[in-house]
Amino acid sequence: MAKPNYSYEKRQKELAKKKKREEKLKKKQGDNEPSPSPSAKED
Repeated sequence: MAKPNYSYEKRQKELAKKKKREEKLKKKQGDNEPSPSPSAKED
């Protein structure tokens, strides 16, 4: 029987975490973007 590849599992978990964190950051930036846009249109 093959032994489980823990390093692979760990890598997948880290990638999932990283992906989630990047999506969160993108969402945060998306929330912040609309506020400067109206002020830019006023100029």
